[in-house]
Amino acid sequence: MSIVFLPLSIRAQRIPEAIEYTEIYDYLEELTTDGIIRSNAAIKPYTRDQIARMLLEAQSKDSLLNRRQKDDLQFYMQNYALEMDTLPTYYSYGHRHVTQWITKVSNLSLADPSLHILTKDKIFKMRVRPILGMDLYANKRGLLQHRWYGLDIMMDIAHHVSIWGSIRDNSWSGQGIDGSKITKPLYLNNLPGVQYKEANYGGDFSDSRGGLMLYTWWGSIGIQRERIQWGDAQHCSNILSAHNPAVPMLTLQLTPCKWFQFDYFHAWLPSNVLDSTNYYDERYKETEIKRNYRPHSKYMAANMFTFLPCKYVQFSFGNSIIYAERTVQAQFFIPIAFFKSLDHLFTKGVNSENQNSQVFASITVRPTDHLRLYGSFFLDEFKFARLKPSNKEHNPISYLVGFDWSGWPVKGLSLRGEFMRSYIACYTHSIKVLDYTSNSYNMGHYMGDNAQSIFVQVSYRPTRSLRLILDYTQDTKYRAYDYIRYNIAGSKVPDPIIAQKPFSEKIWRNDILRFSAVYEVFNNCYAHVDLTYNNARAYTPTSARIEGEDRGWNADGSSMELSGAALQDYYLNKYTPAYFQGKTFTMTCGLSFGF
Repeated sequence: MSIVFLPLSIRAQRIPEAIEYTEIYDYLEELTTDGIIRSNAAIKPYTRDQIARMLLEAQSKDSLLNRRQKDDLQFYMQNYALEMDTLPTYYSYGHRHVTQWITKVSNLSLADPSLHILTKDKIFKMRVRPILGMDLYANKRGLLQHRWYGLDIMMDIAHHVSIWGSIRDNSWSGQGIDGSKITKPLYLNNLPGVQYKEANYGGDFSDSRGGLMLYTWWGSIGIQRERIQWGDAQHCSNILSAHNPAVPMLTLQLTPCKWFQFDYFHAWLPSNVLDSTNYYDERYKETEIKRNYRPHSKYMAANMFTFLPCKYVQFSFGNSIIYAERTVQAQFFIPIAFFKSLDHLFTKGVNSENQNSQVFASITVRPTDHLRLYGSFFLDEFKFARLKPSNKEHNPISYLVGFDWSGWPVKGLSLRGEFMRSYIACYTHSIKVLDYTSNSYNMGHYMGDNAQSIFVQVSYRPTRSLRLILDYTQDTKYRAYDYIRYNIAGSKVPDPIIAQKPFSEKIWRNDILRFSAVYEVFNNCYAHVDLTYNNARAYTPTSARIEGEDRGWNADGSSMELSGAALQDYYLNKYTPAYFQGKTFTMTCGLSFGF
């Protein structure tokens, strides 16, 4: 089947394409690894106009594509037709199934349940798409149901203003859930984080996203609420992983040339830490007033510089800061800044504790077609003195390395591997509100600190929009600590938390073997089947407990110091949903419109 050529102009919709649309991201990464297109894997989500440009680049090199890649290209280009100033027309096996209205102003598709509108002067574009889906989980503990529904709307005005919004109402229910949640901040799994509402039958939550973007060809500025990922990764990034719920943020992106991109955001983070000095009174009874405490304010500013000097190398670096002042701080709205230096300017003069700053970098090298090597580095705190062999303290860092071998010797076949390690006290802070978290979810790798993750995957695309995946994940959590800071105010007492040997005694491990088959029936409509074996278990440390180590806590925050089977049960329940504890075989099947 030949490719249907669409116009080669892009007058964009600068709207993020949700990271959950994994199939388009995987297809673009395949084309990049094969050396057909260029992409910036360190910054996601891509915008829809970026994706359209990459698809048009692949179309211009169609002689390098195999038959299945050409079929996929035609399929995906229809989803981004509005970005190319045209309306989608759906084909399969060379037959045209859906025609545009005679006016050629709008297109109502029955094959893809969405409404597309394009005015004759192409000044206004809009897409309205329903969202509906259900996943069923079955294992020895019973049947779980996850359902969601909602609506997604995208609009573009005069080629310079993009507006979009979506709402997804979600619910977990079924046997074995017993009112608990499958996704919680302390659970060590790669499921997207959520903020649950009250529900006595399981877990209920809603997810509203959207934004307003002003843009031109060289950049954009706007306000949005979307999940973002910084750092090249296949399984989970250790810089910004999109594991936490989406947060509102002001964003700036500059792309003045092909070899440079700059990204900045200032975000408002839910702290989940109450402020005892901030409250309002509510009349609870005629003679009783109820005091409602408000959470601490929490903010984040971050930037990332990305250089693409050639098609074989991509390098990104940047820094961020978590701060918890009563109000936003003007100095952190400076996009190109080293935030730790600005923090010192406003805190050192009164001997106040610094805010929580970080530095990070990501590099991707493609030494040959079909091979991609990548790595990322996250530095939470650094002292040169800790590099000395005589110093027992360790700098709290996280590093990740991985590879992707794709398209040779078998077209459509990919082999991927990823290894991550995070040291003690990485992502945490001695002041709880300054932790590298949002809604209590770690914003870096979902395993948190003093942890290791190994991921291996084989995937195969035999035909258009079908992907078969076999992967193995080994996650290990070592001794867990709260960050208690002893060496402050000039004290010479070493910090026993930072000085502990990392990766010494494991307290929890999960081995996951999964086979998945995913088929995109038509654009944004998925059918999938997953067969998963996991073995989640916990261990008891043999060494003596130190102050700040987590071996059980009372409700008032004091330590319990559990041991033996009781401590193993504590770790297992803390890090694993009851539904997936122990040796478990789970079958999942689902169908969704949208994602």
